[in-house]
Amino acid sequence: MTGMADPRKAGEETTTRARLDRGRSALGPALELVHTGRAPTRAVLTAELGVTRATAGAVAAELEALGLIRVDARPAAASGSQGRPSHRLEVAEDGPVALAAQIHADGFRAALVGLGGRIVATTPGCETVDADPAKVLGTVVEAGAELLRATGRRCVGAGLAVPSAVAEPDGLALNPLHLAWPVGEPVRRIFVECVRAAGITGPAFAGNDVNLAALAEHRHGAGRGARDLLCVATGHRGVGGALVLDGRLHTGSSGLALEVGHLTVNPEGRPCHCGSRGCLDVEADPLALLVEAGLDPGPEVSLLQQATDLLRTRYDEPAVRRAAETLIDRLGLGLAGLVNILNPDRIILGGLHRTLLEADPDRLCAVVAERSLWGGQSGGVPILPCTLDHDSLVGAAELAWQPVLDDPLGTLG
Repeated sequence: MTGMADPRKAGEETTTRARLDRGRSALGPALELVHTGRAPTRAVLTAELGVTRATAGAVAAELEALGLIRVDARPAAASGSQGRPSHRLEVAEDGPVALAAQIHADGFRAALVGLGGRIVATTPGCETVDADPAKVLGTVVEAGAELLRATGRRCVGAGLAVPSAVAEPDGLALNPLHLAWPVGEPVRRIFVECVRAAGITGPAFAGNDVNLAALAEHRHGAGRGARDLLCVATGHRGVGGALVLDGRLHTGSSGLALEVGHLTVNPEGRPCHCGSRGCLDVEADPLALLVEAGLDPGPEVSLLQQATDLLRTRYDEPAVRRAAETLIDRLGLGLAGLVNILNPDRIILGGLHRTLLEADPDRLCAVVAERSLWGGQSGGVPILPCTLDHDSLVGAAELAWQPVLDDPLGTLG
């Protein structure tokens, strides 16, 4: 019969289109699997995506064509394994990067971060933070732009980590307590303007530094594999917390969740910036350790560096050990309260808290187990040190990478 389409050909075209659509929809999940190290080979990628080997191969090839990953051309079986060898998958070492910036009480830094949480290049840390956010952000963005010019890397976007709760949807820094910034500064808008002025393409984002550290550790560090992850950290000043629930960062209805620094752990303690007394923020940060040890903090080195050096070089001195034990007990009390409320399956500690954990892990775990409701029955929640260097910077980059992870072809194709 003439003038009629061949049903077999139409069926083949429909099948091909369906396979193509399935492959494209799998690009983002596949890239995230490689990005987080959960798919080191094409065989694992096939199993994780629940697709055929042919589809997984096409997806990997598309991601490689976008310059995001590398597929080993000569597959090899692991030692002692049986069956067909599989192609290894790795992030492209010369691929695109995200510009990451971090501001803290003792300075700021910029870095370029590739897929897999790899820091490709970083600027020296600056130790002076101007009272005008626009000046600080303009300086750190220009430093990042210089890194981009020097390396010639393609940039997918930019992310900023700040030591303040960042309210959504407007991106306002509501409590930059340890910076001389006005309350409620629109840090995200200022950051976006600085990024555009520097000629950097891609979207720009801003978030709380501990939230971003938790995000980075969950994807690439000590929190990988946890379902409900609690992160508590003290950097240069104050104490922050973050929570990953069911694999996603939990920031509350407007970005302000988990201000753990304002849990009271010593009712007769130091006055806190929030108006209360004895908050974790002022009872378990670097300044608190130095004061408990009877030391006068000097201006020549950051408080975090002074406190860390004290624990690592003078821990055997009675005054230093007593100060450390005092902070460990206060931190443990705060963690136990959080365990009772949140029931996480893992706790990770950053900054000085990581060093306190390393100094006396048994004491901290014992305090948390004793003061939490289920500590005795369950054996306690695992408490681990954060493992990433500059995890807030890596987390800031994760904000910029997220649109690519959601839609690689749409953002880069």
